[in-house]
Amino acid sequence: MPLAIVLWLVVEVLAVYGLARLIGVGWTLLLFVALSALGVWLLRREGRRTWQSLRVALRSGEMPSREIADAILVFLGGALLTLPGFVSDVLGLVLVLPFTRPVARIGLEAVIARRLLAAGMPVAPGEARVRRRRRHDGGDDDVVEGEIVDD
Repeated sequence: MPLAIVLWLVVEVLAVYGLARLIGVGWTLLLFVALSALGVWLLRREGRRTWQSLRVALRSGEMPSREIADAILVFLGGALLTLPGFVSDVLGLVLVLPFTRPVARIGLEAVIARRLLAAGMPVAPGEARVRRRRRHDGGDDDVVEGEIVDD
């Protein structure tokens, strides 16, 4: 983990250096300020929308999985937007913007599914694990042991 943080910092410094050489130090600083202001505004707006969607889903009795994923992504995006650096700002914007968040949500769902599978938990709704019991002579019985998961 410390190596990842060091690598992240190196990438951020190289990005700032490269951009400053490309467009100038003044424009780079202006872009820093503009991205930070845009990030704070987007975070407030999308955070409010996400929490409203979550409350509506909870009141309706639905499982708010999409809304929870959006709340996680907006929170992570906001954290990235508060960090100094252009790479973190771009990643934060991808997580916060409403038209790029669905792509990020797919990635988040994949990460969560991988972790659940690694822990031996079922992932798909209504998934049942079925085990066939073997007879002593090697054939299959008609009895199927299973676990029913109601969602």
